[in-house]
Amino acid sequence: QVQLVESGGGLVQAGGSLRLSCVASRIVDNINVMGWYRQAPGKQRELVATITAGGRTNYADSVKGRFTISRDNAKITVYLQMNSLKPEDTDVYYCNVQTPWRIYWGQGTQVTVSS
Repeated sequence: QVQLVESGGGLVQAGGSLRLSCVASRIVDNINVMGWYRQAPGKQRELVATITAGGRTNYADSVKGRFTISRDNAKITVYLQMNSLKPEDTDVYYCNVQTPWRIYWGQGTQVTVSS
């Protein structure tokens, strides 16, 4: 069973930065897309950013220009650099890995941005 372990969340003031990391517990074959999603209590989980095996990225409009997603295939790790954070970025952030056969989710890491 593959586990995705996230780290890097925490409390930061508005305008600050955080870097999230997500590493898989073992090798996952044929990873197509790695990404980050976020979810607030009572709301649907929403896409933040994704990156394909070829390095093509996609961002939610709300984070474009502030967040950067990257991946290290050798380490089976995906990162999310978050700059110029806003209070509305406060959420639980989830790592996501997609293969042709399965979708894996991390347990989530809390990001809190104070005003």
